[in-house]
Amino acid sequence: MSVLDLFDLSGKVALVTGVDRGLGQGMALALAEAGADVAGIGISDGEDTGKRVRQMGRRYFYQRIDLIQASTADLQTAVTTIVTEMGRLDILVNNAGVIRRTPALDFSESDWDDVMQINLKAVFFLSQAAARAMSASGGGKVISIASMLSYQGGITVPSYTASKHGVMGITRALANELAGQNINVNAIAPGYMATDNTAALRADEQRNTAILGRIPAGRWGTPDDLQGVVVFLASAASNYLNGATIPVDGGWLAR
Repeated sequence: MSVLDLFDLSGKVALVTGVDRGLGQGMALALAEAGADVAGIGISDGEDTGKRVRQMGRRYFYQRIDLIQASTADLQTAVTTIVTEMGRLDILVNNAGVIRRTPALDFSESDWDDVMQINLKAVFFLSQAAARAMSASGGGKVISIASMLSYQGGITVPSYTASKHGVMGITRALANELAGQNINVNAIAPGYMATDNTAALRADEQRNTAILGRIPAGRWGTPDDLQGVVVFLASAASNYLNGATIPVDGGWLAR
């Protein structure tokens, strides 16, 4: 077997949350290009991603689910439906996330709860549901999206910071319990990415200049920058990687 064969995802089924646009769409397309069929969860119609996945000759199945409103039973049902429709589930990418920016002394309970619901609670219980399906079929890959704020405190984003520290923690906790069942649990920590979540930062000339000044690569990241690492973590090439969080940050943490 060639080392490149380890990255082949043919015959696999990947579930990506927040598949409609941005990082989620970019990762879904990368997994499809590597051979996987794609199941998506999002809040729009998801058809742009679906069209592009199908153009590669892959199957695509989409469920419109608002993760702010979804119960743990809803998440289990979503996974069960994917297994029924697609025949299996091998890869989960917990990408969906939300950020609310308000100074800590004015931060509201509703903004705290919404962020924690999507960024942490849904991540855990969707991982739980997916791991049940993977365990029954012999193994799989769980990949969550952490952040630079898994390592740092940030400014005016207390719930986002808490949630992304939590993503790193549950990645390690789940890896400890699931590695013996042939389920690899790891995370990706994107640096400063040009997405909807960072639009306000990029529009703020002072913050934008300060951020770019600290990134050795000298630019904001793009969805393409996560494609290689997500295929690696979804593939047999990462079979001995457990509980890791991989920064893809243009060198931000090295400064």
